[in-house]
Amino acid sequence: MSTPQSTPKGRLLLVPTPLDFGCATLAPITDVLPTATLVAAAQTTHWITENAKSTRAFLKRVGEHQPLALPLQQQTIAELPREVHKKGDHQAGKLDSFDARPLLQAALEGHDVGLVSEAGMPAVADPGSSVVRAAHDLGLQVLPLVGPVSLLLTLAASGLNGQNFAFVGYLPQDAAERAARLRQLEGLALKTGQTQMWIETPYRNPAMLGALLQTLQPNTRLTIASGLTLDSASIQSRSVAAWKKSPSGPNAQTPAVFAIGA
Repeated sequence: MSTPQSTPKGRLLLVPTPLDFGCATLAPITDVLPTATLVAAAQTTHWITENAKSTRAFLKRVGEHQPLALPLQQQTIAELPREVHKKGDHQAGKLDSFDARPLLQAALEGHDVGLVSEAGMPAVADPGSSVVRAAHDLGLQVLPLVGPVSLLLTLAASGLNGQNFAFVGYLPQDAAERAARLRQLEGLALKTGQTQMWIETPYRNPAMLGALLQTLQPNTRLTIASGLTLDSASIQSRSVAAWKKSPSGPNAQTPAVFAIGA
């Protein structure tokens, strides 16, 4: 008498998306995502995302080059809770961190599940680490697909230390707290040689640049990258003193990455 075979588990696919979310101009998706990533996305029908609307827009772009396994209306798209976006989903040492295991039920039933963010690689400067952690705990294979990561593109093009670097997320919005944090990060960068990187909500880009030029020492090197992968991409890296002579930075609509170092 044969023994019933258990259903093979699906995988968690980390699916990168183009970096042009929210930009006025979109990059051709085939210029920023390889064919293998587009094929994998087209074949996936179960998704975990921070925003269902942006995921449908992404799949529509994918479908223009690779036939989708199911129409958009039949795709299963689950959004991460809003509090995960606001507070983060990786609180080390806290037992009440978000439990993402229920979102992976489809993978336990044999379906591949795609994890996406609005732009770039999920779980890097974006929500999703709780989903990845849950997948490992459930014994699922986690497969990162190839695509753009704004932090690494910026670092590679900055001329700053790429052997020792840290991403510190968002800086405080309060002007005094932001200035104190900038001085702290600058001290760390100059003392250890470790490049410090962060991002900002686009509409606060001008205020961030103003705070940087007002707070940092003249010889500190500042890199600002915006519009990465677009024809209008800008990557500028020079001393703060040089920035003050030519302070043109990212506008209030384009996502940007900021980095400082020696």
